Amino acid sequence: MKILVTGGLGFIGSHTVVELQNEGFEVVIIDDCSNADVKVLEGIQAITGKLPLFEKIDLRDKPMVAAFFARHQDVEGVIHFAASKAVGESVEKPLLYYENNIGSLVYILQELSKKEKARFIFSSSCTVYGQADEMPITEDAPVKAAESPYGNTKQMGEEIIADTCKVTPGLHAIALRYFNPMGAHPSTEIGELPIGVPQNLVPFITQTGMGVREQLAVFGNDYPTPDGTCIRDYIHVVDLARAHVVALQRLLNAKNEQNYEVFNVGTGKGSSVLEVIQSFERVSGEKLNYKIVDRRAGDIVSAYANTKKANEVLGWKAQSTLDEAMKSAWDWEKKVRNN
Repeated sequence: MKILVTGGLGFIGSHTVVELQNEGFEVVIIDDCSNADVKVLEGIQAITGKLPLFEKIDLRDKPMVAAFFARHQDVEGVIHFAASKAVGESVEKPLLYYENNIGSLVYILQELSKKEKARFIFSSSCTVYGQADEMPITEDAPVKAAESPYGNTKQMGEEIIADTCKVTPGLHAIALRYFNPMGAHPSTEIGELPIGVPQNLVPFITQTGMGVREQLAVFGNDYPTPDGTCIRDYIHVVDLARAHVVALQRLLNAKNEQNYEVFNVGTGKGSSVLEVIQSFERVSGEKLNYKIVDRRAGDIVSAYANTKKANEVLGWKAQSTLDEAMKSAWDWEKKVRNN
C-alpha cells in the first residue's frame, strides 16, 4: 500500500516515514528541500533497510502536484507535513506562509477529491488553542484567534479539510494537534537539525550544551507557574510518529464514520522550561549556561494536552519520558557535531 508523505525529509516527517516502513507501507516522499537535507534519505534507509521513493516538488506548483498524482494513481493515503513553520518569520512574511501552507493543502485536497477513496492526515498544532482557559487541554477547547499567520494557517487548514470532507464522502481525514515534539531516533541516524538559529527550546539547549550557542535565554521567570517559567507538553518524536501510523490505520479500516476527526497528541504532562533544562543536565552530566531574560511577546503561560481521546479511540499513548526524549536529542546532537 503506497502512502505519500509530504515534507518527509523534515524532523517529524522523516521519523514518520521510518515508522510507516517498519509497518510494511510503501512510502513516497515529496519535499522541496527548502528546510531539509536529501541526506536524510540515507538515515531512513540505514534504520529500515529500505530507501523510500523521493520526488523533489514545490507543492505550490499546481501542475506539478497534478502530474505527481497522475503518475502515482495508487497512492491510497497522504500524511501532510509540508509547511513553513517559523512563527516569527510568519509575522514578517505572512503572504509567503499563506501561499505555502494553504495553497499546497488545497492543491493536494483537489487531487484527493477526484479519487473514489482517499485517506488524509493533517499535521496540525496545539497553537490553535492559544492560551486555553483550562488545563489539560481537550479537543473541545475553543479555537482562539491565532497569535501569528503560522497559527492561522493551521486553523484555516483544519477548516478547509473539514469543509472538503463534508462534500466528499470518499475522503476520510484526521487532524493531529501536536504539542511540543523533541528528541531523535534512538539509532541517531535521524533527528532534529534546524537550519540557522533554532526556533525550538530543545535544539537550542543541546546546541548550547555543545558550545554551538553561547547561552540559552529563558524568557521570563515571573509567570504564574510553580517555578515561574512557561509550561509545555514535550513529546518524543518517535511517539508522535507512531501516532500517525495508528491514525492512518484507523482511516484505512474505515473506522471514522463522520469522516473528519481531531486528536491531541502529547504526553498529558506539562514541563516547565527550567524542568527541561534540569532534564538536560541530568542526562548529559553538563551544566547548561542559561540566563533569565524578559518575557517574550506572544508566549502563552501553559499548554499541555488531555490525551484521553487519542488513548481511547486510537489506542495510542506516549511511551517515553522527558529524560528519555532528552537523552536521544543529546545523543543526536553529539553525533552531528562530532562527525
